[in-house]
Amino acid sequence: MKNIVTVQDAVTAFADFMEPTAAELDAIEQELPLILAEVDLLDAQIITLDRTPTELDTRRIRRARHRVLAARRDLVNRTADAAGGAA
Repeated sequence: MKNIVTVQDAVTAFADFMEPTAAELDAIEQELPLILAEVDLLDAQIITLDRTPTELDTRRIRRARHRVLAARRDLVNRTADAAGGAA
């Protein structure tokens, strides 16, 4: 009896499409401030999961939300400026 196995992994393991393109890396780099702001917001929310939020926790979450909104605004404005339009 012969075992039938797939060789697709061996064939496509080093294919060019497996790596991000330069354009994809540039897009990630432009979105990085937003990603980091969202991580900070998530961290602030995780801290309050197992306890009652204090006033300090509430302010930390509020500031993190404002940073996320500001990062989104900046990203949209940069994208609109690059595209030649107004946001």
